[in-house]
Amino acid sequence: MTDFHVLIAVGAILFALGLLCVMTRRNAISVLMGVELILNSAALNFVTFSHYTAGNLLGQGMAIFIIILAAAEAAVALAIFMNIYRTISTSEVDRADQLHG
Repeated sequence: MTDFHVLIAVGAILFALGLLCVMTRRNAISVLMGVELILNSAALNFVTFSHYTAGNLLGQGMAIFIIILAAAEAAVALAIFMNIYRTISTSEVDRADQLHG
């Protein structure tokens, strides 16, 4: 097995774990951690394909963009989760449907 296959397998495992976490958890922070795993697996795959295909820096640039996007998403999501917790006194995602009015 080459390094390419190992890195792609690690990316796939990270994606699967993130998807499992998003689908099964009810706590808002756990769901956010699952989304972060999914974004990190995408960044790893971009860097891997960029390194082993053309040798250009497009994959690294996309990985930096994903990291910036993940930081902004985490800040906005934590603000929303804090507002949900203040409103309904729980961090369960299933109870957030009461906010739709």
